[in-house]
Amino acid sequence: MRDHFFDAKRCDRCGADLSGGRIMSMFNTQVICMVCAEKERQREDYRQAVEADHEAIRRGDYNFPGIGMLGY
Repeated sequence: MRDHFFDAKRCDRCGADLSGGRIMSMFNTQVICMVCAEKERQREDYRQAVEADHEAIRRGDYNFPGIGMLGY
């Protein structure tokens, strides 16, 4: 089974080339570029998304889909 995270060539959010780096969104399962990742970190609800992800991991949920991304 192929993994979208490693197979993606373009940012799921803005379409930029991912050769400069990639990360999984804290809000959903999108594979995003580093520019979009920085924009996420600037959101007021970023801390809430990170805390929800950490709590899911503590529960053993390594496939947490995120809290969603309202207003995008």
